[in-house]
Amino acid sequence: MTDWIQRWKEGKIGWHRQQPNSKLIEFIDCLQLEKGDEVFVPLCGKSADMIYLLDRGYRVIGVELSTLAAEQFFDENKLEYSIRYSGKFSIYSADNIQIYCGDYFELDSEHLKSVVGVYDRASLVALPVELRVKYAAHLYSIISKDCRVLLLTLNYPQLQISGPPFAVNQEEVWSLYEKGFDCQQLQCFNDIENEPKFQRANVDFIEKATYCLRKN
Repeated sequence: MTDWIQRWKEGKIGWHRQQPNSKLIEFIDCLQLEKGDEVFVPLCGKSADMIYLLDRGYRVIGVELSTLAAEQFFDENKLEYSIRYSGKFSIYSADNIQIYCGDYFELDSEHLKSVVGVYDRASLVALPVELRVKYAAHLYSIISKDCRVLLLTLNYPQLQISGPPFAVNQEEVWSLYEKGFDCQQLQCFNDIENEPKFQRANVDFIEKATYCLRKN
């Protein structure tokens, strides 16, 4: 994952968006959140989605490998923050938000004991296939029963263009999650006309899918 840290150092963060994701706004109700509830955002970067969650009155826990990403999040959003150290994590904190800087796989259920919802826009699809099974299994092990997950994925002909983001189809989502979660696909559509990078690579299609999962 050192490549990930290097991408942040070099500013090669093409996945970052300045505005909240439209699918978070459209489907956030599937998480069944109440004000004050805590939402976990894995591999959070400096996502504007976290500001959207805070503005809705939720608390946020993120995990991110790059300390630069965490610092940029707080600085760019003009949030005063403190840093403390616990185990293998540097924890950046401001009102109602904590970002754990370190390895996602070092998180345990104690870190997320108050979490009732998970928002995954760019973490599963950021991982190569050999890590996705481990990622999903670890998520199951650290969140509580009945915790809900809003999952966004991309699917496209992987042989036509390299990731990340990597292609994850519905069959893989079922394979990763159906043993431990109730799974529902909320939406799936071809959005190639809005993806110039994929158009330039002559990719046949890019499906964007949204799922709601609930831990059994």
